[in-house]
Amino acid sequence: MSSTETHAPSFQHASVLLDGAVEALVHDPRGAYLDGTFGRGGHSRAILARLAPEGRLLGVDRDPQAIAEAGRIEDPRFTMQPGEFSRLGEFAEAHGLHGRLAGILLDIGVSSPQLDDPERGFSFLRDGPLDMRMDPTQGESAAEWLARVKEDEIARVFKSHGEERYARRLARAIVARRGERPFTRTQDLAEVIKTAHPAWEKGKHPATRAFQALRIQVNGELEQLDAALEAALEALAPGGHLVVISFHSLEDRRVKRFIRDQARGDTHLPRGIPLREDQLNRRLEALGKARRPGDAEVAENPRARSAVMRVARKLR
Repeated sequence: MSSTETHAPSFQHASVLLDGAVEALVHDPRGAYLDGTFGRGGHSRAILARLAPEGRLLGVDRDPQAIAEAGRIEDPRFTMQPGEFSRLGEFAEAHGLHGRLAGILLDIGVSSPQLDDPERGFSFLRDGPLDMRMDPTQGESAAEWLARVKEDEIARVFKSHGEERYARRLARAIVARRGERPFTRTQDLAEVIKTAHPAWEKGKHPATRAFQALRIQVNGELEQLDAALEAALEALAPGGHLVVISFHSLEDRRVKRFIRDQARGDTHLPRGIPLREDQLNRRLEALGKARRPGDAEVAENPRARSAVMRVARKLR
């Protein structure tokens, strides 16, 4: 690189529940594992540190910056696969690992580097283009989505994806303002929401829930999670571990329900029919209760406060 060129900014990322997640995941050091949300590689590097020489790790991420970071890992046991984590079954198949994975890790949501880089448009705290895409080369940006959808759809997304009590009021304000000029910057949108919001929560910016909802909508995050959970169940080997870290109740409820349903097995059979355990078609068992970061980790990384980790083992 010449002296006239500039380096891309470096944004730090602390992997949440790092030790606990890797400990729960890696039960066979010689096995093959998949990190479905590589991010900046914190979990992947910790997994590799626990693997034996014959172990293997497949990383997956759709963020171009995450893919670039993966290129810094020089380890023959590691392979990076660009793409959405909902396609992990397809990727496992392509790498000869489908049905053979000893463990799958999913760390759901947006990473600190994505939040901290104003050019990605995830945060209302720093002004930047209103983008919010995990992969800026694919799909529709938040600005494009807001410019085309009707007020009812904006309100629905704010309510369902952000659990925003005043979704209708905020949607109305957004539509009224975009009639004058379109939204293109994060702080412009945040200011309109801030002005329209009638009840600010203590210690929380009034645009927090709306921005979360927009990000989830633009990236199809809930649909991605549902598809990834189903794919993970098939890609794991019997006895394989599924570890999922989520950061808000919408995600965690989905993960909890998925594990619960797979642990119950076939619930459509008439009551009173005597069945052996293997006839219930139970696919997963939960390994312990939901786990959360300790006080020390939250003090060091406040963004870890809302994290919830759930662990399950594939039965058959």
